Amino acid sequence: MSYSVPGFRHPNLPQNELGYTTKDYEGRVSTLCAGCGHDSISAAIIDACFEMSIPPHRVAKLSGIGCSSKTPTYFLGNSHGFNSVHGRMPAVATGANMANRNLLYIGVSGDGDTASIGMGQFVHVVRRNVNMIYICENNGVYGLTKGQDSATTDIGSVSKKGEPNALEPIDLCSVALQLGATFVANSFSGDKSQLVPIIQAAIAHKGFAFINVISPCVTFNNSPNSTKSYDYIRQHMASSNAVDFVPPEEEITTDYAPGTSEVVTMHDGSVIHLQKLDEKHDLHSRRSALTLINDYKAEGKVLTGLLFVDLDSQEIHETMNTTATPLRNLTETELCPGSEQLEKINEILR
Repeated sequence: MSYSVPGFRHPNLPQNELGYTTKDYEGRVSTLCAGCGHDSISAAIIDACFEMSIPPHRVAKLSGIGCSSKTPTYFLGNSHGFNSVHGRMPAVATGANMANRNLLYIGVSGDGDTASIGMGQFVHVVRRNVNMIYICENNGVYGLTKGQDSATTDIGSVSKKGEPNALEPIDLCSVALQLGATFVANSFSGDKSQLVPIIQAAIAHKGFAFINVISPCVTFNNSPNSTKSYDYIRQHMASSNAVDFVPPEEEITTDYAPGTSEVVTMHDGSVIHLQKLDEKHDLHSRRSALTLINDYKAEGKVLTGLLFVDLDSQEIHETMNTTATPLRNLTETELCPGSEQLEKINEILR
């Protein structure tokens, strides 16, 4: 279920070059938990598209399944949208892009949707260099199915059941770099000053742009040993029926300079160490990016910022030498080669 945003428009709202206000880039009212990092990412997408004067009707939003895949409902309400099945968003995005190359494609996925059931799809959308922005809202849990560890959960991270994760996590930025992604960035949902420019750079990039965004889950990263935890309260209360209530939390935000680190306290009291890229980093070297990721990982830090970009990227339409006219606009006249051409093709195959 979704709810419409009230139609009130303040007459003094700033307008972009198209005459639109930020209201024109909003979607429905979010039904995610209050304080969810995913809502901050939606707000960043709204700001990025507004500032770049992107016509909303020239955008196509695509997603799979999960908390993250609900978020396209909450931004760019006047855009095209398609919510696919679990892990299959890249294939749908590829097909749509091949049919109409003139739209801006924004794919939204999660760590479960991307790194588990959708990993095979992710691999091929990267190697094909489909011209799209792929945003992974990474919270390390399966939020819609009660918080199981995902494939990106760090070793030693304690699940809702109190069991530490013993499996090696998948680093999606490293995977994307190794697969040949032409734009790779890592960010934090609460660092708006970093995330908005990264999204804008991804929009301007020609080819596949991957943005992994660490996005805290306010519901399933609560400590199981706390007397304020959901399990503890359920065990110490009398009720006529089982009712779930997610208390509102404050959004986690941060702001720190390039080349510095920041310790961010999560909703459960745990901390993550964010390290913002130094401006001296070579953005055009995959080896440099992979080395930095591993170096800071060894120190227990998460490297954020634009990690790699290929300015000479050749997107899929250029590689396949497709027609400049969107395939959806071609008629039988252009698509049917005629009997003479067909006979020549048959001769080649004899």
